[in-house]
Amino acid sequence: MPKRSIVALCLPPLVLLCACSPRNFLSRRLAADLIASSDAFKAPQSLWLRTGLISNKDYLSPDNLVLQHRGWMSGTRRACPAGLVPPPCWDVMLTPSGVDIVQALIAEFDRGKQYFSVPAARRELVAITGIIKQGKLADVEFKWKWVPLNEVGAAFYSGELQYKSTTSFRNYDDGWRLMDSAVRSGQSLDDALKNAEPTQ
Repeated sequence: MPKRSIVALCLPPLVLLCACSPRNFLSRRLAADLIASSDAFKAPQSLWLRTGLISNKDYLSPDNLVLQHRGWMSGTRRACPAGLVPPPCWDVMLTPSGVDIVQALIAEFDRGKQYFSVPAARRELVAITGIIKQGKLADVEFKWKWVPLNEVGAAFYSGELQYKSTTSFRNYDDGWRLMDSAVRSGQSLDDALKNAEPTQ
């Protein structure tokens, strides 16, 4: 008789444990896994470069100034064609060292174009810093940083600067999911990454 009572006491909790999946509890580890594996978080950051005739405003843009400072890009002052303002205009090209750095990074279908992108950095999740649950909804705050993919990325993205973002999760019948669109006052992951704030 005592064996039956032990089995009767142990069986209900065992059945409940088997019915719960790891996704039923929004832990920091689950939140980190869902964020880090999402398409929005994994999307690499690309840098768009333009050669040829550009306006003075574009020539003096922060991205172009970094490239000029590194000696990867140079420009020659030219007269502006109609519609290209403000003057003066610049005929921009990659320097020999710029060609050496950028050439291998250009996608095959972009070779020969005057406007092309190069991969620069990817995101790395640093930590989940907080979870606020309200019924079947939750806001998750996390820190992340850019990790340069190459020398061009290292010129633009410090691997040390961290950002803070908050995104929304919802508990469905199969467990917690990262929201693709905003829920009430929460943010989608894509919006959270765009609205990231540097941390101290």
